Amino acid sequence: MPTNKRYPTDLNDRRWALIAPLLPDARSGGGPRTVAMRQVVDAILSVTRSGCAWRLLPHDFPPWQTVYGYFRCFTHRYPM
Repeated sequence: MPTNKRYPTDLNDRRWALIAPLLPDARSGGGPRTVAMRQVVDAILSVTRSGCAWRLLPHDFPPWQTVYGYFRCFTHRYPM
């Protein structure tokens, strides 16, 4: 993750340190995660703050389908 902030909604290191332990580990039996969870959380914060459509998520975030999938898992408490 770059040290300079790209968006006003990006988490600073102190806030990320509070959130990171709350995120679930990758599922066992699956492959390794291909995206950084901090980027996923930053993307979710960007969409929820700006109100933009998931498909309009800027391209420097992970793919919108990935971000939306994690958002659904976090908000609906489905296993990942």
